[in-house]
Amino acid sequence: MKPLLITDCDEVLLHMVRHFGVWLGETHDIEFTPNGGDFANSMRRRADSAVVEREEMWGLLDGFFPAEMDRQTLVPHAREALAALAARADIVVLTNLQDHCRAHRIAQLTNHGIEHRVECNQGGKGSPVVRLIEEYRPSVTVFVDDLAVHHESVAKHAPGVFRLHMVAEPSLAPSVAKAPHAHARIDDWREALGWIEARFDAGLTADAASG
Repeated sequence: MKPLLITDCDEVLLHMVRHFGVWLGETHDIEFTPNGGDFANSMRRRADSAVVEREEMWGLLDGFFPAEMDRQTLVPHAREALAALAARADIVVLTNLQDHCRAHRIAQLTNHGIEHRVECNQGGKGSPVVRLIEEYRPSVTVFVDDLAVHHESVAKHAPGVFRLHMVAEPSLAPSVAKAPHAHARIDDWREALGWIEARFDAGLTADAASG
């Protein structure tokens, strides 16, 4: 049995918020100043400083994905870390995008030299992680994501999974606290690689390792 790495994409493999903010300013005359992981209250119209309501915020995100995805840039050392891990483990990119964006995400990652299975998801990631574990039957599973809510979901549905919290956007990371349900917080792929490999080497599930 091989280990399994399940990783998010935005702010883990690819930078998103910095490019989303530039696009909002260029296209919609909206100032984007994220504070933490929640985008609520992060968008204000430059004309009158009015806050963009949450419903409209989701519409703006739909405008960025997939039409503006080419703006996104690679997180430093992510490609090299995945290449090293792929020599010994299966890798799945589990991204919270609408299903119609899947082909765009695959092409986007391929253009950055990352070619692994991509699955789109909406909502908590615990259930899709369980389904992937049932499919792959891995010796060890590591989950990487930038959002605390997904670590909580995976902890609930798949407690045997090691959970690594990563916020690879330097302008965002200082304002985001470590996810309470993550086993570790590492924002640099060079350090994360060693942490993941150590979990693979031990060959224990997270619940067994803590027991």
